[in-house]
Amino acid sequence: QRRVRASIPVGDLYPDGHFPYGEIQLYNQDFNTFRVTSEEKRYLERQSADTYEAARHGAEVHRQVRQYMQTYIKPGMLMTDICETLEGLSRKLIKENGLAAGIAFPTGCSLNHVAAHYTPNTGDKTTFQESDVMKIDFGVHINGRIIDCAWTVAPDPKYAQLVEAVQEATDTGIKTAGIDVRLCDVGAAVQEVMESYEVVLDGKTYQVKPVRNLNGHSIDPYRIHAGKSVPIVKGGDATKMEEGEFYAIETFGSTGRGHVVEDMECSHYMKSFDANRVPLRMSRAKSLLSHINRNFDTLAFCRRWLDDAGQTKYLMALKNLVDVGLVNPYPPLVDKKGSYVAQFEHTIILKPMCKEVVSRGTDY
Repeated sequence: QRRVRASIPVGDLYPDGHFPYGEIQLYNQDFNTFRVTSEEKRYLERQSADTYEAARHGAEVHRQVRQYMQTYIKPGMLMTDICETLEGLSRKLIKENGLAAGIAFPTGCSLNHVAAHYTPNTGDKTTFQESDVMKIDFGVHINGRIIDCAWTVAPDPKYAQLVEAVQEATDTGIKTAGIDVRLCDVGAAVQEVMESYEVVLDGKTYQVKPVRNLNGHSIDPYRIHAGKSVPIVKGGDATKMEEGEFYAIETFGSTGRGHVVEDMECSHYMKSFDANRVPLRMSRAKSLLSHINRNFDTLAFCRRWLDDAGQTKYLMALKNLVDVGLVNPYPPLVDKKGSYVAQFEHTIILKPMCKEVVSRGTDY
């Protein structure tokens, strides 16, 4: 029944345009208690109803796709097959429609010490193994309202404490977040929970460390990283969260250094959000840019998608767009070899009366 349901576009399941709510959490700060009964805040929420419904639509797609993928993913599968199955189902359930509805960024399926920004390029024969720790990080959008949400797949039960540490740390970040809460206070709360866990791997005990140079982030329409970073360690930015903002609250826990660097072949790219017009001399670069503008605009994309669209011999053109600053590359981010990184992430909305963990499901 689950597989049958997962073939109907979510918009068709909710023809009245009212989609399931995420988890509602009241703000737990004393200075926010007035919001629950404020008529003014209630009015402001009604004004934003369409925005919330777009986010809930995307979130319901995300839940249904991941529910299917959690039954589908098995050790021995090619990473490419996992990604293409997930993306195919996402396109179907969101009823992909140009830039109005579709996938928000490439499917991250980073393994073990690779924390983020890995998706297979065409021809990559990597397979998922029983002993791997895989982070599935995927996103969808309706009218640019991005749902960014991730979980960790680790078949071997020896990683259970690592996975639990990160899931609890993410939930703590979500609970701590709120209007007028300082970003650094979220980071301090996350770090305290994460570091309270230990994991024993092959007889050696590791304290779970937050990956200190990875962050959650604010999200704007068609802009996955909108300018504010939510740290996952203490001592960060004292900027405050504000009413109406969307955030991806994500945490990464590691058995390694707790610090990542760029490494390996790049697959993820994204047009610079505020790039100025640049004269391009290379005709191939011009045609690649127009393909990017038409299909992705400022949403992230990957080389596999360019191949699927029939783009050929585009690597020089892509390098040219990167060199002139029109497109940014996002190579994989890795901790030290032999370590393991887990991730959990949700999208939340700081609504005037309460916060909504819009991507929350029965799974996580």
